[in-house]
Amino acid sequence: MTQILFKNINTADLHTMKVYEAQGGYRSLKKAFAMQPEEIVAAVKTSGLRGRGGAGFPTGLKWSFLAKDVFPRYLCCNADESEPGTCKDRELLLKNPHLLIEGMILCAYACRIETGYIYLRGEFHDLSVIMEQAIADAYAKGYLGENIFGGGFNFDLHTHLGAGAYICGEESALLNSLEGERGEPRMKPPFPAVEGLYAQPTIVNNVETLCVVPYIVNEGAEKYASIGTKKSAGTKLVSVSGHVKKPANYEVVLGTPVREIIYDLAGGIRDDNKLKAFIPGGSSVPMLPADQVDVLYDYESLAAAGTMLGSGAMIVIDDSVNIVETTLRLISFYMRESCGKCTPCREGTRWLYQIVEQIMQNAGQLEHIEKMEDICDTMATNTFCPLADACVSPVVSSIKYFRADYEKYFTNVSTSLA
Repeated sequence: MTQILFKNINTADLHTMKVYEAQGGYRSLKKAFAMQPEEIVAAVKTSGLRGRGGAGFPTGLKWSFLAKDVFPRYLCCNADESEPGTCKDRELLLKNPHLLIEGMILCAYACRIETGYIYLRGEFHDLSVIMEQAIADAYAKGYLGENIFGGGFNFDLHTHLGAGAYICGEESALLNSLEGERGEPRMKPPFPAVEGLYAQPTIVNNVETLCVVPYIVNEGAEKYASIGTKKSAGTKLVSVSGHVKKPANYEVVLGTPVREIIYDLAGGIRDDNKLKAFIPGGSSVPMLPADQVDVLYDYESLAAAGTMLGSGAMIVIDDSVNIVETTLRLISFYMRESCGKCTPCREGTRWLYQIVEQIMQNAGQLEHIEKMEDICDTMATNTFCPLADACVSPVVSSIKYFRADYEKYFTNVSTSLA
């Protein structure tokens, strides 16, 4: 199995500078500094690397969108890993922090950036200590700071611990939080590449995305592009959780069948129950029923199946569960994490929660399903950020594939929807 990010992940003391360098760490810098910045951007484009945080936007293309000849510029690493089911960035930060630092240095050089920030999820107190030590060690070795390798390139790197808000995983809300403002999404355009942190051009990339860059520089863009599928290049870290025998983070080649991930890597369904459904990319993407378990795990195949790869968190659900209960739990999360800025999200998430809660109390009617679909239609794509869409995904997909689970709760009791 091809391993890029997890190749040496369990090496003892990999988080230390000594062991990381012994594993080949930071060797990409000398090769990169002998190239022009534009060549590195072009290589990342050629590699086919797409953002691993959820949207899957081509990374090199994003870098090329930086406003021309506008300085200073900033680099922000989105380490606010708050998507339910997702814990792969945490493992990278915990065990291999220098890989992220190396990737950020390469990105900064390619994009002519001199200041970078690692925005950590508020609950990552332990990881902030690890990252601070790794950054200090990188400064001591001359990988960070002024005139790196004597080539005139300067790059300073800082960490910032958030306050535990899911919304700050959205890039513009992250920038607001970093500036000391309320964590709320901004109107787009302008996009961060034009007007981001402190109203300057800014690159915002996920931890996993930046950690791939050293491999592309060391091994070549063509080699990375040859892994996976034509439009979904490389490998992907998948956090498999739920009703499986071996929940864990796994690195898979894009294009691997979901069946192989669940039954081979994760050991199959717990207690030898039957698979009922799976959510392939974190709680914010539509779920799929068991009969689609042979879908390929890549961006295009999952989109064709009506869902998304998202953050790479696969939540597995067995046949002991009523999907309505699962849906209520997901709605509850988004209701509590909505920042309240947009009316469709603020009101819609709570309304959906109240209706599903009524259904589970055997106080539902068929009309409730139509009302839920109507609310979802109003919420979708009508807000500043995708949080409302994230809440809509499990509702719409659960009704589409598991309507019978809802009907088990229906009674003839008259219920007001007001």
